Amino acid sequence: MNALNQIIIEGNVVRQPEKKEFQNGIKVCTVPIAVNRYYKTQNGQSAEEVSFFDISTFGQLADACEKWCPKGRGIRVVGRLKQDSWKNEEGKTRSKISIIAEHVEFKPFFKKNDSGSEESAGGPGSADREKASPSKKQKLAMLAEAAEAAQHESEDEIEF
Repeated sequence: MNALNQIIIEGNVVRQPEKKEFQNGIKVCTVPIAVNRYYKTQNGQSAEEVSFFDISTFGQLADACEKWCPKGRGIRVVGRLKQDSWKNEEGKTRSKISIIAEHVEFKPFFKKNDSGSEESAGGPGSADREKASPSKKQKLAMLAEAAEAAQHESEDEIEF
């Protein structure tokens, strides 16, 4: 029986995603994000903690993330944790935990223009200037694209 391994994480993309395609046709896109945590210290002062994570997406979801995850965009990821282990040059065992995305939600993305005011940067989840959120048609298209990508990923077990 499999133990539960699921994570929901929300953060901001810290640099442009990197996409690779392997010889067997599998596409992988790595999206690095930063997650901020705000809290009060024992003496009542506000403090901030920032953690950085690599999100790995596969197949059509990798294509969507490469296209719609510019630096600064907020994303919410539903996925699982995966630990990779290897030996370095000195023979010491090293490991890294990454997040394998099964679903990615794109948050509205705004850029500051030259005058200092915010404007929509386009893409799924971005607000139009006149509207505060995407149209119903845009939302349905984004959901359909994400659902199709998730369906293909669950059908194809990926092994490296």
